[in-house]
Amino acid sequence: MNIRKAKAADLSRVAEIYIFNNRVNYFPIFKDEGFSFGELQVVSLVDNYFKKEEIIKNIYVYDNGLIKGFIQMNETEICKIYVDTFFQNEGIGKELIEFAIEELRADNLWALEKNTRAISFYQRHGFHFTGEKKFEEDTTEYLVKLER
Repeated sequence: MNIRKAKAADLSRVAEIYIFNNRVNYFPIFKDEGFSFGELQVVSLVDNYFKKEEIIKNIYVYDNGLIKGFIQMNETEICKIYVDTFFQNEGIGKELIEFAIEELRADNLWALEKNTRAISFYQRHGFHFTGEKKFEEDTTEYLVKLER
């Protein structure tokens, strides 16, 4: 198994994966240059992880000599799951979500309604829409809830 609990030394790589994915997947939807290319920076995100110890306690990385993806949990909720775009379609996301389901009892998550690629991935792994929706904070875009 290539999945392990994240360590402090992993956080810059985790932040790098998150930021690049965020820019590629969400900038086209939100078109917020100030956030995507201003606020969203590796150093400030790592600082935030260090300030909030509960975050690092709940991050697991896919590491086969190089961290290629990660998953962040909050009890049984999947908060984030990202694979470096250079290593997508290699089964890493599948391993991460299966680990979360089997080892961490993951049973729910929120996904951006317009992120159909992610929703399709979750549905292939047994998640289904609950009908519950809410606005993404400070936006007019909806998040939809999925459960197993």
